[in-house]
Amino acid sequence: MIDLSRIPSPVIRAGDAVMAHRDPTVIYHDGVFRLFYSHVHLESNDTRYWYLGTIQSVDLIEWTEPKLLTPRDLNLNYSSPGNVVRLAEEWILCLQTYPTPNNELFATEEARIFVMRSRDLENWSEPERLALKGPGVPAEEMGRMIDPYLIEDKDKPGKWWCFYKQHGVSMSYSHDLTTWSYFGRTKCGENVCVLVDRDIDEYVVIHSPKNGVGMKRTSDLVHWRDVGVFTLGQKGWPWAQGRLTAGFVLDMRDQPEVGKFLLFFHGATPEGSAEWPSHGRASLGLAWSDDLVHWAWPNP
Repeated sequence: MIDLSRIPSPVIRAGDAVMAHRDPTVIYHDGVFRLFYSHVHLESNDTRYWYLGTIQSVDLIEWTEPKLLTPRDLNLNYSSPGNVVRLAEEWILCLQTYPTPNNELFATEEARIFVMRSRDLENWSEPERLALKGPGVPAEEMGRMIDPYLIEDKDKPGKWWCFYKQHGVSMSYSHDLTTWSYFGRTKCGENVCVLVDRDIDEYVVIHSPKNGVGMKRTSDLVHWRDVGVFTLGQKGWPWAQGRLTAGFVLDMRDQPEVGKFLLFFHGATPEGSAEWPSHGRASLGLAWSDDLVHWAWPNP
């Protein structure tokens, strides 16, 4: 049993002027929480490099030191992992590139969506770009796309959706996670995370508006309704008062070790947001809920 009351702080990993920790996603397997995130390093020449980083914990209290899984390359800047899914004998993790070849503040139009594959959640393949607009659309014509998330269709097993930020949230589908067809888009924030509410047969879409963690619901991915935005303890958290964002919800209600929804997110400081909005001196945070409405977190 994991005792949430023993967690000393809502901050999992603190950022500073040099290092930012952003865009978390988590998978729980074999008693281990594996957290993947954007590891953003500001070097002495004011150049920001992005990496896919990972840390692990068995109790949500003690976390391992970061391990970087992708290369140092401004033309790639792999980052913003969406989630990890299981297909046949493989684990598949989706992520983005965030190219800043001239140290741009935000990624260029060449940002694209990729997946990495693993048999053991430890050793990962080279990233493979997803042709989310369909096999007939060249990579250079797909447009800027970031913040992916994969989920199997709630009604049609074997049909997979990829949600990603492009003109709101765009959606493409596939039956093998290789060949994709474009479906459409809707108005939405970034860093989408999608759950299925079986009680009322709906998708629950967690997203990031300008500030806070937003929520939408839809039964068919066509008709959507807003549920609201929550900001947790942001008013009392100096480390998150610049922006609280990038919420990822891990449904552990069926896991007796926790029995709740866990929310992972990042918060940026006002100073960091003013200096480099895409860095933000960002820290990773944790909260939890029984119903996706009422939230709690460690104190302070």
